[in-house]
Amino acid sequence: MTPLREWLKPPRTLLLILFLLTLVSVSAVAWFGGRLLQQEKAVEAQRSEERLEQEADRIAATIRGNLADAGERLGADEAAPDGLLLLLNDDGFTAQPPGQLLYQPDPAATPDAASASFADAELIEFAHGQPTKALEVYQRLGQSNNAAIRAGALMRMARVFRNIGQPEQARAAYQRLAAMSAVSVEGEPADLLARHALFELTGGGGDAIKQDLLAARWRLTRGQFQFYWSAVAGGMPPPAESVALSDAAMRVWQERNPNPRGQETVWAGDRPGDRPFLLMWRGSPEHRAALLKRPELLLAQTCARADAVCAVVDSGGRTVTGQRTRGYSAVRPASESQLPWTLYVAAAHPVTEAGVIARQRFLLLGTSVMVAFLILGTYFIARAIRRETETLRMQSDFVAAVSHEFRTPLTSLRQLTEMLALGRVSSEERRQLYYETLVKETTRLQRLIDGLLNFGRMEARARQYRFEELDASHLVQRVVAELQPQVTGAGRRIELSGSPALCRIEADPDAISVALWNLLDNALKYSPDEPAVWVEWGMQDRFVAITVRDKGRGITEAERKTIFRKFVRGSAAEATNAKGSGVGLAMVRYIVEAHGGGIMVESAPGQGSTFTMLLPAAVRV
Repeated sequence: MTPLREWLKPPRTLLLILFLLTLVSVSAVAWFGGRLLQQEKAVEAQRSEERLEQEADRIAATIRGNLADAGERLGADEAAPDGLLLLLNDDGFTAQPPGQLLYQPDPAATPDAASASFADAELIEFAHGQPTKALEVYQRLGQSNNAAIRAGALMRMARVFRNIGQPEQARAAYQRLAAMSAVSVEGEPADLLARHALFELTGGGGDAIKQDLLAARWRLTRGQFQFYWSAVAGGMPPPAESVALSDAAMRVWQERNPNPRGQETVWAGDRPGDRPFLLMWRGSPEHRAALLKRPELLLAQTCARADAVCAVVDSGGRTVTGQRTRGYSAVRPASESQLPWTLYVAAAHPVTEAGVIARQRFLLLGTSVMVAFLILGTYFIARAIRRETETLRMQSDFVAAVSHEFRTPLTSLRQLTEMLALGRVSSEERRQLYYETLVKETTRLQRLIDGLLNFGRMEARARQYRFEELDASHLVQRVVAELQPQVTGAGRRIELSGSPALCRIEADPDAISVALWNLLDNALKYSPDEPAVWVEWGMQDRFVAITVRDKGRGITEAERKTIFRKFVRGSAAEATNAKGSGVGLAMVRYIVEAHGGGIMVESAPGQGSTFTMLLPAAVRV
């Protein structure tokens, strides 16, 4: 990743303008994308409201149809599904289907013996205090053909047995009485009365009585039901739903609207847990058919099919069933929908911003791709501009450096040749020194020109290599021998060390010599205060490693990533005032890579540098 300080190098103005244009473009694309998403959300919300209004009309029509169907059935005295039909007249009260009401307005019309039938025996029992004689009368009455008299006698016989301390005989009498059905004793069902008495005597049978009470086995009044339930339930309340339905039926019996037909909401049950019921009726108060139905049964199936959340509210503002949501709801007042309630319909899955984005994922993806292309395009353009600028700068530095490199030997050549041509050199010894200097500077100039030409051919991939098998140690020694006069004249040395084994490579000797010469020249230039540099060679896995090491100023981590690029010269070049063109290491990289190898560098500021050429070892057949 390029450091920020590199980006802040010239041309700052051009890069700043590019970044500002990109920022404006990205902001505009993002703004338009956001506006499109908001507009799509508003359109989708409007569509959702329109669909909701249509669903509300459909749901209201469906409920009206269900109510009309229930009204037709009611007019024919037929029970509607999931409802309780009540048939009322002056003579009685009937519920269909049976077994739904825990208690009713009036007790069952079952045979019941008159109290006068037992008056004489009860006089003997209570007034004269002779229960044994009374028992004889009760036993005789217990043989009567009249079931009601027989039931009354058995109840009194059991009472006497309990009073005189004969519980087994009392239990037997109660068991006989419990087997009698469809008969009453003083207004109480005979079998219920007997089973309750047995429960008090033995403590057993309470659960069975409770189940029969819940199954509405006996037609009881509210007071009778509450008495027997509290006796056997152990403090557990009866089911609230059944209690509410029974209370609603009691209200229908007690409060008869004079209108021949109608519908309203009836709240019944134990407060504060009142439950609502839809009441529909047909007929006069003297002969009326009424229907009790839970409102949620009307809404549940209809709203589930519509994938909507429904709620209905009565005229008093109480929620009859359903749940009102905070979002938008389609409202159908009772006066408009012809329903007994106000209907609220909301979407089961409201439109959310996440949902709109999900449905418009292609728009969002397109916007994101455009923004990404703008950002990436700006990055690569800026990077190209910066690199091109850097390349132009390095080329300029390269031209200046090469000009300086050419100027130095050319100046020497010109001065020496002028002096020789004008005959200003008097002694033969001095003339010979000038000739040697001319040869040295000419060789230097030729090496510089050859290096530049070689680099150009290498960069164009036009350099031809002549591979041959050679020994790396001989190659290193030959290159060092060529440099030795120059090194020795400067008072420095090159120390060699290597593997005694043969290190054979397939290489172009001239190209590898140029690469090694450049590495040694750099090591000498960038460690001017050190007396020696070191060259080592040896095997490393399947490669021959040739290493040049110095103790110069070293190379920073950032520069190690760029020094093998053309025209790049590190900070050590300025610090040591070392001359060069900036193509030496780039040439080394080209040569080594052309041989199928690699070049590595290890360095740290102040600790010197180590360059290693890895060349594939020759395969001996």
